[in-house]
Amino acid sequence: MNNTSSLEMISTGRRQRRLRGMAVTSLLALLACVLSVSMLLLGNTIYSISDVIRVLFGEQVQGVSFAVNTIRLPRMLAGLLAGFAFGIGGCVFQTMLRNPLANPNVIGITSGSSAGAVFCIIILQADRMVISVASVVAGLATVIVIYLLSRGKVFSIGRLILIGIGLQAMLDAFISYFLLVGAQQDIPAALRWLTGSLNGTQMHELPPLIFTVLFFTPIVILLGKQLSILELGEQSAISLGVNTDKTRLGLILGSVCMIAIATATTGPIAFVAFLSGPIAKRLVGAGFLSLVPAGLVGVNLVLAADLLGQFAFDYRYPAGIITAIIGAPYLIFLLIHMNRKGDL
Repeated sequence: MNNTSSLEMISTGRRQRRLRGMAVTSLLALLACVLSVSMLLLGNTIYSISDVIRVLFGEQVQGVSFAVNTIRLPRMLAGLLAGFAFGIGGCVFQTMLRNPLANPNVIGITSGSSAGAVFCIIILQADRMVISVASVVAGLATVIVIYLLSRGKVFSIGRLILIGIGLQAMLDAFISYFLLVGAQQDIPAALRWLTGSLNGTQMHELPPLIFTVLFFTPIVILLGKQLSILELGEQSAISLGVNTDKTRLGLILGSVCMIAIATATTGPIAFVAFLSGPIAKRLVGAGFLSLVPAGLVGVNLVLAADLLGQFAFDYRYPAGIITAIIGAPYLIFLLIHMNRKGDL
């Protein structure tokens, strides 16, 4: 009887956690849809839903077609896809390394992609495709360097974070040097890119981001079960039959590619990868894989930040400035909290 009651309690708890996770995921998806529609409707001129739907189905509506197809739709899609990539990629790193500081913004991966892109913009004066390729290559190279230097005889999460922070400082110095020696006419484009913005996104720039998110998201989700086991620790994961090196390599490769392509498209929108995972985990609770919710949180953060930057102030600000205003205080709070717990 006791065993039966215990099994029923476990089954009930598992069902409740699954229902909560599914409900939260659905609400986040609904909010993302509302924000996406708002991106298409709002601007210097507010269009009706019927006009926007007609344009999306291929009908030519004077004044509306140009604004929606050329400006608002690419902007919305860039925010949606980049936000999802930042959110799910950041959650993978934080969960895999069991530390909220171990995200692409803090451990240098985003800086690696940024350094590659700024080098192409200022030194090579390259086009968007070359910038995207350089961003991905630089991001992957940064990950490889951090991983190899932190591995040693035994893989160390603390060593990885410290090496990543140091490498980030060095890469940021390179970026500052490129800005210092660059031609005057190229610096505004580089600074605009570094701020992280959806401004000026064109539809022809989106296919690499679309393909990357659609290709790597299923792979990362399929590895989600192993990701949960990795969170238990290296030795526990090995004892449960997980090939930690291959699993970690697959997760890192998928996450870095998504983050690097997103960074190349929109610039490094600050703190989205850092905030999405903790927010998603708090919302869905324990026992539910938080990768997709984290991606949706990232979508909502980017789209909401872009809308706030456009309409909430007297001047228009890029999305990256708004997310930085939100994320910086959280980072300070997290550092204080971790220091009090003795995790630093």
